Order: sequence, then C-alpha cells, then structure tokens
Amino acid sequence: MARKPQDNPQLDMTPMIDVVFELIIFFVVTIKQEDLFSKLNVNRPAPNPAKPEETNDITVNIELGNAKRNNPNGVIVYNKREVSRQELDKNLAEIASTSKKTPIIIKCQLESPHKVLVDVLDICYKHDLYSVSVFTL
Repeated sequence: MARKPQDNPQLDMTPMIDVVFELIIFFVVTIKQEDLFSKLNVNRPAPNPAKPEETNDITVNIELGNAKRNNPNGVIVYNKREVSRQELDKNLAEIASTSKKTPIIIKCQLESPHKVLVDVLDICYKHDLYSVSVFTL
C-alpha cells in the first residue's frame, strides 16, 4: 500500500531549535576569556638614586585605652605621643593648609574601638584630607 501524499507537509522545528541552543551553550561554556590585566603595559619608574627617599606620610596610631588612665575608649597617638582629638584636629588643619594631598596612614590595633577610628576619619574629612589609608596591627 502506498502512502497518500499530504496536502501541507510541515517541517518540525523543535529538534533544530534544541540543537541551536545546545551549540550556544557549548560555545558559551568553552569560550576562553582574555585576561585584560596581563596585557596592560604598566612600568613603574625606577627610583632616583641621587635623592634619598623622603616620606611625607603622616601616621596616626589608634591604640587600646587604659582603664588606669581613665581612658578605656582608645588612645590617639600622633608623632609618637598621645594627643586628644582637639590636638589632632589642630595638627591636621596645619597639614591641610600646606597640602591637601598629604597621605595619612591610620594604624589601628585589632581590638581598638571603632569610635576612635571614625573620629579620626571625620577629622581628616573635615580638613579635606582624602588620601587616607587604614591598617590593622
């Protein structure tokens, strides 16, 4: 028996769509992305041997308070001496008057209170000193 020819033969697109999606997934998974950072040409200049290295960094240490000194909240140490927030404010105002780009390094002990760090950052912000780095010891 012979088959009757269909009036409107239709092509089923479902298998073709499945194959296209599988190819897209295969290419997305196997694509190798370029590492852009390896292609950047970054060469730092060599230090000038004729001039000794001068550091203009300002270091502020935040240390644990001492209950014996009636200061359990934390201590600010600037230029190797303990200072109050007002003294630090005055010193950073002098620094800001000469250069607003002076790097400020704040070194905190791990257990030091956050309030003291926020106070020091507020003082730096007040005087437009934005080149600030914070480290923990």
